[in-house]
Amino acid sequence: MRIVLGVSGGVAAYKAVLLLRTFTEAGHDVTVVPTAAALRFVGAPTWEALSGRAVSTEVFADVPHVPHVSLGQQADLVVVAPATADLLSRMATGRSDDLLTATLLTARCPVLVAPAMHTEMWLHPATVANVATLRERGVHVLEPASGRLTGADTGPGRLPEPQVIAEAALALVETPTSSTSSRLEAAESGAADGQPTPATAGESGDLAGTRVVVTAGGTREPIDPVRFLGNRSTGMQGYAVAEEARDRGAEVVLVAANVILPDPEGVSVVHVETTAQLAEAVDEHRLAADVIVMSAAVADFRPASVGDHKTKKTSDGVVAPIQLVVNPDILAGLVERRAPHQTIVGFAAETGDADGDVLFHGRAKARRKKADLLVLNEVGHDLGFGAPTNAVTILTADGEALGSAEGSKREVAAAVLDQVVAVRGAAGTSVSHD
Repeated sequence: MRIVLGVSGGVAAYKAVLLLRTFTEAGHDVTVVPTAAALRFVGAPTWEALSGRAVSTEVFADVPHVPHVSLGQQADLVVVAPATADLLSRMATGRSDDLLTATLLTARCPVLVAPAMHTEMWLHPATVANVATLRERGVHVLEPASGRLTGADTGPGRLPEPQVIAEAALALVETPTSSTSSRLEAAESGAADGQPTPATAGESGDLAGTRVVVTAGGTREPIDPVRFLGNRSTGMQGYAVAEEARDRGAEVVLVAANVILPDPEGVSVVHVETTAQLAEAVDEHRLAADVIVMSAAVADFRPASVGDHKTKKTSDGVVAPIQLVVNPDILAGLVERRAPHQTIVGFAAETGDADGDVLFHGRAKARRKKADLLVLNEVGHDLGFGAPTNAVTILTADGEALGSAEGSKREVAAAVLDQVVAVRGAAGTSVSHD
């Protein structure tokens, strides 16, 4: 696939180097188009060495090949990371005063933009209006992450991690593989972009007429107005399940906890923060659901009380302990109150310990939860959360291993939904809605 990687002049440009490597190692042909300011943060030799292509910022470079037009016309995907407030403004007003903005004007493929800037700039009404304009035109604009910025500043405006950007970008153009029987047929040969057309609810597919609720991301439990207890889940796997279910004909509700990925088209998305909010959203939709897939990483504990003010450091360095209480077990509650027509899938992120390996703990959890399926995956440093790929074992309620799946998050989602279809078929489950 031909990818144009635009880089604008922010300190987060160094992260785009990792994004470039992610794309090239996956076999994609990447042309880097930096702005002149971007080259003050990361030089042209770095981009050229990693992409294998010459780098320019000017529309008058290599004039015979007309790169300011041809790059956009020939691209299958354009990704801009980081995108500064200045670049967002130039994009919104249709400027074409350098090679990157000219390329963006000629691109007719999916365009994904990952902003990065100080919080005040991101929240300024001008930037808010520019982002709204770009989204109305079909540009996919990621929400920036919250965290440490340049200097001592902290807040929304941090560039999402390269793996998150890569997963979100490739999801815009990912072509379902033919290796899984559940994949939809390719689009008619006259399709403009040659990509398969996703099915909408009610169209053909082995989940046609089925209502599916999917949870994704990781819940956060506030300690005070600034800090929270949480986990490293990005929501990639849950979003992949939601998109796969949609493309197989299901009507999908996605409950997203603290996810910065763009909302999938054709999916109803409910954004939540805490475990209690996630439980409430799922409960609102559970009775109408035929399939519930609980892929979100739900916080097991929450602070017994939430401070009204930011917890300050003390002169003696002693911090009062945080008393925790146990959150409700949402999955167990769903299984206990399940309707006869429902299929319930849980996810378990596990690590091995002195008592047993990942499979040992996964089987024990499957027997406790009693969901129809439990999707088990090992997590840890640089494993599971945030990676564009996943490896899982799918267990029954008795802890029996039905099989395993490894590959992109979308391929894993397809394998999970294959098992859902098989379970529902074996049980003779029919779809009947009033």
